[in-house]
Amino acid sequence: MKLKNKTVGFAVTGSFCTFSKVFPEVEELVKEGAKVMPVMSEISYNTDTRFGKAKEHIERLERITGEKVIATIRDAEPIGPKKLLDVLVVAPCTGNTIAKIANGIADSSVTLAVKSHLRNKRPVVIAVSTNDGLANNAKNIGVLSNMKNIYLVPIGQDDCVEKESSLVADMKQIIPAAEAALDGKQLQPVIVLHN
Repeated sequence: MKLKNKTVGFAVTGSFCTFSKVFPEVEELVKEGAKVMPVMSEISYNTDTRFGKAKEHIERLERITGEKVIATIRDAEPIGPKKLLDVLVVAPCTGNTIAKIANGIADSSVTLAVKSHLRNKRPVVIAVSTNDGLANNAKNIGVLSNMKNIYLVPIGQDDCVEKESSLVADMKQIIPAAEAALDGKQLQPVIVLHN
């Protein structure tokens, strides 16, 4: 496994309904020998939802990784200068975060972690989870797919009947996408069909 003995940043943003698919991938990274540094957006760190309490999510990530969650801009800033990560995964990555990264806005723990990490020309892997991926955020996903050192976890429509503009990454492909990104390659195919 290419991620064994690598330091993987794993940044979580506020697509709360996707946490149940993402956290098992964090567990898998740890099982396969990666050191995982968890990052949470301020929203995901502080918000209780019908998908669970913030405190429970924080405790779960810290228990899985054995690391304290980074949840402030101040704590995310050293990621770049200290070259803390080999690869940074943002999963789930909301439309709001996608738009900010695509437009160079670094006003949260996650977006600053991305900006700080990119300064080292190291890979960032984005796992899209947004209801407007084929609407307002289509252009931003396009920008990300063309940015140097940014890689997408393969994505598809999760419900083309009820939510025709919604796109969600295949979270089971986070690890293969991160491995490919370490080699400077985009995992293919980028567009997949969800069951």
